[in-house]
Amino acid sequence: MSTTFQLVRHGLKERRIGDVSLTAQGALQAETTALHFARAIFPVTKILTSPLQRARETASMIARHTHSHITEDPRLRERANWGDCPNQSFEEFITMWDRCTSDPDYIPPVGDSAKQAGERLASLLTELANEEPENSNIIVVAHGGLITDFLVQTFTERELNVWHSDFIAMQNQLIPECSITTLIHDQGKYTIEAFASTVHLDSNDVKE
Repeated sequence: MSTTFQLVRHGLKERRIGDVSLTAQGALQAETTALHFARAIFPVTKILTSPLQRARETASMIARHTHSHITEDPRLRERANWGDCPNQSFEEFITMWDRCTSDPDYIPPVGDSAKQAGERLASLLTELANEEPENSNIIVVAHGGLITDFLVQTFTERELNVWHSDFIAMQNQLIPECSITTLIHDQGKYTIEAFASTVHLDSNDVKE
């Protein structure tokens, strides 16, 4: 029994503190991504989204064009968000983020460690693979850090380096906004069919 997961990073977000919205460019990226899924040959089984606003807005656009139902799941939130820690400057947030990336077991003052975040996503995908019908196609709208946290914990470095020669070190830069990472889950194992694809954006001249 196989399940296909389309892991979508949200569109370009506003550059300010808190639970921010998409920019106008991010909304255009989300609409282009939605149209891509609407034209796809596979039916969308369901859409799940992070509760953060930038992800919900991206998922809503996809749902509108594919006529699909959305479910929010807190396991899809980012490992940490700037503004979660009171009085934290952006520079302090980046320092905290980078420490989490380099040390997956480090638990920051707010949010989760990279290991905890990856485990959250893993638990959700496993649950879906076990509960949804065979050959389901599920769109999961989340965040770049969360997606890489899951991939780094699920695949070997050798497997990941097929997609980028220095995946672990460069992971923070590898998943652009509204890129699509396609995973196949079959008999308890994952295969990466496409990583951080932006072909659907490039063909429509949607840039950051």
